[in-house]
Amino acid sequence: MEALGRRIIVCAFDGWNDAGEAASAAVTLLREQGEYEPVFSADPELYFDYQYTRPHMVADGDGGRSLRWPEATLYRPIRTQRGVTQLWVLTGVEPARAWQAFASEFIDVALREDITGFVALGSMMSDVPHTRPISIFAGSENESVRDQLGLERSTYEGPVGILSVLGNAADAAGIPSASLWASIPHYVAGHTPSPKATLALLDRLEDVTGAEVPRATLAVDAAAWEASIDAAAADDEEMTDYIRQLEQTRDTWDSPEASGDAIAQEFERYLRRGGDGPTKPGRDDPPRR
Repeated sequence: MEALGRRIIVCAFDGWNDAGEAASAAVTLLREQGEYEPVFSADPELYFDYQYTRPHMVADGDGGRSLRWPEATLYRPIRTQRGVTQLWVLTGVEPARAWQAFASEFIDVALREDITGFVALGSMMSDVPHTRPISIFAGSENESVRDQLGLERSTYEGPVGILSVLGNAADAAGIPSASLWASIPHYVAGHTPSPKATLALLDRLEDVTGAEVPRATLAVDAAAWEASIDAAAADDEEMTDYIRQLEQTRDTWDSPEASGDAIAQEFERYLRRGGDGPTKPGRDDPPRR
């Protein structure tokens, strides 16, 4: 794909940007299904608040124990082929401070590695039913990228996460960027991973990059995820009625008469809520990601 070139960073972070763990699961699958080596890791002392993101004690197979500190790391593919799109992976924990310095460090490394494009993956809690295809908001601030790939331009103004900061820094450095955001049903997003959304993100990533993207068992996992929610909802009349309302709304969005801006508008409503999911009548607010 000429819009983003052949050396593309795919970025996802745990935390606010990652409802249902859909985005972080997507980049984890890329790493697990390929061969990668670390290029650069941010110094955790500079960017993380350990009271918010604590280090973990872990044990190895020999009974040894060590501390694992929060991290953010850029990985590059070990094996490459001429003329084939290569996907780097940038992933970790959303930093707690010094975001401009954090972004600058990674963009400097990207320039050194001759990166040609940047794609951020995110997922948000939304008023959508689990029974319909996952909506993906695909946007870019770069006019050429929008024209070539048919992406949207967001009109949102308000608080953002680290993905937006990194995308902005990439664009400022001359690396065209795009963002893909999956809409996760808010009534499940805070409680269980969402493989259906991860699959939708990877499908759209393949569309915009032209790279061959692995899916592993995601199709089977997505079907099982949907079936498990069906089973839970069957025992809850209120939840069943609520899901039916969401289905009717989604079907209206998908109708030929619906505006093509519907998904973009939902994305902007989510950001204006500061990442909080919508409230289901008669239910507590879902947990903040």
